[in-house]
Amino acid sequence: MNMIQREHYIEQVRPFYNSDLIKIITGIRRCGKSVIMEQIIKEIEEKTDNIIYLNFEDKRISSNITDAEKLISYVEENKKSGKCYLFFDEIQTLDGWQDACKTLRLYDCSLFITGSNSKLLSREFTKELSGRYVAFRIRPFVYKEIAEYCKELGKEPSVTDYLIWGGFPKRFEFDSQDAQSRYLSDLDDTIVINDLIKRYKIRKEVLFKSLVNFILRSNSRIFSVSSIRDYIKQEHASCSINTIMKYLSYLEEAYIIESVKQYSTKTKKELAYYSKIYNADVCFNSIRCVNNRFDITHNLENIVYNELLYMGYELYVYNNDGKEIDFLASKGSKQYYVQVAYSVAEDKTYQREFNAFKNTDPLSQKIIITNDDIDYSTSAVKHIKLKDFLTMESL
Repeated sequence: MNMIQREHYIEQVRPFYNSDLIKIITGIRRCGKSVIMEQIIKEIEEKTDNIIYLNFEDKRISSNITDAEKLISYVEENKKSGKCYLFFDEIQTLDGWQDACKTLRLYDCSLFITGSNSKLLSREFTKELSGRYVAFRIRPFVYKEIAEYCKELGKEPSVTDYLIWGGFPKRFEFDSQDAQSRYLSDLDDTIVINDLIKRYKIRKEVLFKSLVNFILRSNSRIFSVSSIRDYIKQEHASCSINTIMKYLSYLEEAYIIESVKQYSTKTKKELAYYSKIYNADVCFNSIRCVNNRFDITHNLENIVYNELLYMGYELYVYNNDGKEIDFLASKGSKQYYVQVAYSVAEDKTYQREFNAFKNTDPLSQKIIITNDDIDYSTSAVKHIKLKDFLTMESL
């Protein structure tokens, strides 16, 4: 199956092809890291065949190369003379992989590794490797990539479909909605539930699944750990704050969720206790919905979040004197206040969304993104229609 060239990411890695820095490519499972690695290999193959590729999810590899020493010996036996390019997929499953990487980068090797756990970038590893690695974060498809891939597959992309089922690349290969939903459900079982239960040896499985379902259905909402505990306690008598924080950290480590800090005008600083949670992909919310009652409103905000990150913005939730603005988005010296709503056609919603901008910095642009077809721009606030926003390269 052909896959589009994901130039947005590859152009970030390209300057480092010959560098002795370790290239770490991370992101949630099934977001297309291996495909990007293959595309990089193809480019390097144009000038050399001194390339070694190992996928540690392949039992034939992982059962023979079981520790750092064996990996180093394997490379020594198989590399040709001159600079060798090493590609290790999902390397975090190998014992002592950090030591192998540290050693191999001294052997005139250019090293590329992928992994779906942010432990790849854990403090102990980055401390040992300080200044010797460069990291790239890959995400599921944004709308521009979906449109390009659908064109290749001879399909018609749909904004509504994206709002519900998200951007995991492989789902677009399936023609029927049933097949896509089954694929996403299996994916969810694997990467959200089974992987984590196994990796972290979670004993309270029922509690863990309850928490995961609650969190993934609550995307684009402000929460505190104690509010999560209050909800979980309705079903599970004993549940400590520590357990919840631990489970949330597992979801973040696997890139399944991200929490965005709130930024307050009053204190001009991040508020530590409250965060907003976004899902890596909105399908994690939708597959938990019954009777097709999809949560399009929150998914829309989640999609805008993913798209803004792809465009390279740094994001905060902005607390404007008690009124929440969805995003304070900054890149370089430019700063934007961004509000997201499904529609502002009703007067009440219009007033609420536009009033959120009151008393904000007059020099920063104020933007509202909605799914409306009518242009609601005012002299102070620019309205961007969702379908236009999804094709923009930047705000």
